[in-house]
Amino acid sequence: MTDPSDSAATDDAAPPSRGERRMAEHNPSFQAHVRAARSELEQQVGKARADFEHVQERINERTGRNLLLAVLISLAIGAVVLGSLLFVKWLFLLFAIPVCLLGLFEFSRALQTSGRHVDVWPQLVAGLVIMASGFFVGHWTHWVITFAAIAFVVVWRMLAQMVAADGRSYGEVLSDVLVAGFIPIYVPFLASFTLVLVRQDQGEYWVLAMIVTVVAADTGAYASGLAFGRHPMAPRISPKKTWEGFGGAALAAALAATLFAIFVLRAPAWAGAVFGLVVLASATIGDLGESMIKRDMGIKDMSSWLPGHGGVLDRLDSILPSAPAALALYFLFFPLVSS
Repeated sequence: MTDPSDSAATDDAAPPSRGERRMAEHNPSFQAHVRAARSELEQQVGKARADFEHVQERINERTGRNLLLAVLISLAIGAVVLGSLLFVKWLFLLFAIPVCLLGLFEFSRALQTSGRHVDVWPQLVAGLVIMASGFFVGHWTHWVITFAAIAFVVVWRMLAQMVAADGRSYGEVLSDVLVAGFIPIYVPFLASFTLVLVRQDQGEYWVLAMIVTVVAADTGAYASGLAFGRHPMAPRISPKKTWEGFGGAALAAALAATLFAIFVLRAPAWAGAVFGLVVLASATIGDLGESMIKRDMGIKDMSSWLPGHGGVLDRLDSILPSAPAALALYFLFFPLVSS
């Protein structure tokens, strides 16, 4: 009887080509050599794939996320940001406002999950008004609209609590009211400074400088942290951040901002270095601040909408406090560029 395994092996093997058949007629061992070469090649490919997956697992374990997928998503987002800023800068609104509202939405839902009473739709309306005012109205009007939006969500929360009459304690109600006022300040108000900046003369390049600096700092922190990270920076807040990673972030941010200032902004090198270090400081504060908020809520990520990153707000945490810092530096340094 025919062995089934022999039949399977015959079916799986690729039929020899015409040239191989001719060679096999003159050299009976040729086909055996070809099969041995194929088998060795398959083993090498399998070994390389296994080594790559092992290295990727070690990196993912060290960084706490799928780094390869995170890089691919970051490149896609970066392409959208570059396209909107460099060609028609008002198109940046079509990216910035929806992203901000998504971050606000997931933050509100995360707070609800942790037991807070948050009114999601009033928060989204307030966030949209604050973001739009950052681009379409003057500075002081923007601040007035922001305070009005905060008052709106605070009053809404108190009226909703009166209607609910669910017996919550005075401390819980006060906590909910404070959270209601904090959400629009933390997300849409800080994010709106990017729109205030982008509408300025050459402001789109300064927004891009801020984003490049934040990305460079993040990349430098991961690279140096993976290679040299030994001493935790804030173990109770974010155990994976190290002082070695912060040092790498400082070098990368200063270098990236300096080069960007020289070749794009046409600003002095020292101004670029100052820009990089200030943005690094604000980005680090924002990163640790969001980590502290998540630890207080008992969650690792705000959501899972961005594979390899977590939530939208997990990517905005460094940019939010960096936006007002970049705007202040613009007003400070732009006269050096335009003079």
